[in-house]
Amino acid sequence: MIEPDDAVRAVEAALFAAAEPLSVGDLGEHVGLGVDVAAALATLQADYAGRGVNLVERGGRWHFQTAPDMAHILRREREEPRRLSRAAVETLAIIAYHEPVSRAEIEAIRGVQISRGTLDVLMEAGWVRPAGRREVPGRPLTYATTTAFLAHFGLESRRDLPGIDDLRAAGLLDPIEAAMAGMGQLELESDEEDA
Repeated sequence: MIEPDDAVRAVEAALFAAAEPLSVGDLGEHVGLGVDVAAALATLQADYAGRGVNLVERGGRWHFQTAPDMAHILRREREEPRRLSRAAVETLAIIAYHEPVSRAEIEAIRGVQISRGTLDVLMEAGWVRPAGRREVPGRPLTYATTTAFLAHFGLESRRDLPGIDDLRAAGLLDPIEAAMAGMGQLELESDEEDA
């Protein structure tokens, strides 16, 4: 049987050595039976609070990440990622809020045809994954967000996504009446050039 201090050290070592975030079950497999993984994680989370690295849970998986107030130190050494097109951002938002969602449903919500490249970019970033097929005629493929999406945006789960009131309070949404008045007639367009 592993001693309590050794259990905490074993879980810590497994998390540091892991190539990706680990669930409690994954950690249990690494450190063996008889280890209270949840207690070890709570101890480690408390130990790392206030340090340059914090232990965090994202989507039911645990990993170490740079403390938010220390992130500026690493930004100088990091390559600037490619910006997402407007079509990709809109598609990602639709998937995050409506998952699992099919390509046809994304197009119906956006009001424009989605290019193949848009979903490819989101899947290459690791934020979107295929989520199976709907049991309807044609069996369309559906898409959902990943734990990498949650980790990148600092969310523990999809429940942490901002609601409509939060977005309106942040000034990100115009009142619907003003938006509709300025739109005039909608044109159906393709975002092939946006992808």
